[in-house]
Amino acid sequence: MASPLLPALLLLSLSSHPAPPCSSHQFSTNKTYPFCADLPALGASLHWAYDPAQAALSLAFVAPPPGPKGWISWAINPSGSGMRGSQALAAFKGAGGGMAVKTFNVSDYALAAPTDALWFAVNETAAEFDGGVMTLFARLVLPEKGIAVVNHVWQVGGEVEGETPLEHASNPDNLMAKGRLDLVRGTAASAGADSGNERRSRNRNIHGLLNVISWGFMFPAGIVIARYLRVFPSANPAWFYLHVSCQVSAYAIGVAGWGTGLKLGGESKGITHSFHRNIGITLFALATLQMFALVLRPKKDHKYRSYWNIYHHVIGYTIVALGITNVFKGFDILKPQEKWRTTYIVVIAVLGGIAMLLEAITWIVVLRRRKQTRK
Repeated sequence: MASPLLPALLLLSLSSHPAPPCSSHQFSTNKTYPFCADLPALGASLHWAYDPAQAALSLAFVAPPPGPKGWISWAINPSGSGMRGSQALAAFKGAGGGMAVKTFNVSDYALAAPTDALWFAVNETAAEFDGGVMTLFARLVLPEKGIAVVNHVWQVGGEVEGETPLEHASNPDNLMAKGRLDLVRGTAASAGADSGNERRSRNRNIHGLLNVISWGFMFPAGIVIARYLRVFPSANPAWFYLHVSCQVSAYAIGVAGWGTGLKLGGESKGITHSFHRNIGITLFALATLQMFALVLRPKKDHKYRSYWNIYHHVIGYTIVALGITNVFKGFDILKPQEKWRTTYIVVIAVLGGIAMLLEAITWIVVLRRRKQTRK
């Protein structure tokens, strides 16, 4: 049997996006700014000019979005240091193909509908997308004169729905995208990762890893063991104990992953992944029924054994189908680097190839035995 730790390398590699130094950046509009800072995360940079007497801030935020349908966002948080409570500007490609800039009041860890009710006034906005890099231009007027230092937050994401950027990834680089900006002195200092976001990201990765190992690998591997090793007399009763050990371990790990999913759902008000959640609940219910099969398993010569076999096999194959489906749905939500999705595809394809090979061998063995029995 392949090691259940084989897919454990998934979801663990996360990287930042490279960008040229801000001092060498040239804008297509030939705009210039007296200050610029290479921000410590997401390959972003900020360029600005500030008039404290008028509380007027002109800025250009530059960052590479994860894809051509992505978005970038820069925000000021007047009440804290993280995303929640920040007042954001976001740039993305609009429905007509042109660039759009919208403003958001971020009340949670996701953008709601656009709004004009912000802590600061927005006088001018513009955006452009060239060479894989998106630039957001804006002129803001802060609510008080003399403000010198603000908490700022920036982000990038891969998709937009209507006029609302969808949830960004929770990679370490995303969680570090915040800091203190000295508008007058022209300096930007990192504030580090938000502890709440960092904990939530860690729980998301744990949730994904546990479910890949359990529903996505161990349950299918356990079925391969039961279906094909039992054909060989020399494997009896070892195959049975291997099968039971694999499935009980998969159930325990899967329940742990399911529990972390419930916790994440409770901590993420307003963020729902209904399809993924419903499959997870169904998997837990079916797997629990499958565990009862150990207690309800009748002897081979019992009159109800055939019904038990149907019950056990149907639920088992349903768990495998739903489990693999939900793993891929989890990849869509967690958005790790593409190589980890590819790695899982390779792992499950190898397991499928082994199953196909053993299926052929099994039929050969069964047909030979039938032939010998007839003699």
